[in-house]
Amino acid sequence: MLKRGKIKSLSVMLCAALLVLGMVSSASAIPYYFYKITNNGNTNVASQLSVDVFAGTGDYAGQVGFTFSNAGPFGSSITDIYFDDGTLLALSTIVNGPTGVSFVTPATPPDLPGGETVGFETTKGFSANSSTPITANGVNPGEYVSIYFTLQTTPTIKTYADTLAALADGSLRIGLHVQAIGGSEGGSDSYVNLVPEPYTLLLLGLGLVGVAGVRRFRK
Repeated sequence: MLKRGKIKSLSVMLCAALLVLGMVSSASAIPYYFYKITNNGNTNVASQLSVDVFAGTGDYAGQVGFTFSNAGPFGSSITDIYFDDGTLLALSTIVNGPTGVSFVTPATPPDLPGGETVGFETTKGFSANSSTPITANGVNPGEYVSIYFTLQTTPTIKTYADTLAALADGSLRIGLHVQAIGGSEGGSDSYVNLVPEPYTLLLLGLGLVGVAGVRRFRK
């Protein structure tokens, strides 16, 4: 028979596990942000760049979506998007945002400009860029574009939660090339995603601890 203290501890772990597993299995998006890796003398627009990562639903069930946004207000255009693979299998679909956003795959150039300075290696085919006219069809302030990926199935089936874990440990990284910084004739710089905020990592950690605790209890 279980002691009251053990029952209470198990309940806490179970609640934490259910809370986090519910979060990562839902369609709720988790935001990620970027930092500048090149130094071309342009204004750093990292604070206005973000990507929301979410589990696909409906026609995109079983996939992971990435919605890239440029909040502005400083003039700039996300023109190239790159993935340094972790759990992804293949780029599935690009869903362009408002009129004036048009992305195709793969990107040109095929590698993130300046990515070698941080060991960023673009996975072949895991990239997209804006169509001509490049900056006009990129993600300008107030615009967005979404990219969906199917997940690896061998040697094990990967999930949305695995994708979040890969973003947290750096085995999956995302790079952006931003042009027209400061206006249509402005310069360009490259950016790479930051790891998740500590609060998000804490929740994910609690969930993993909770799951492990439940498994040990069952054994």
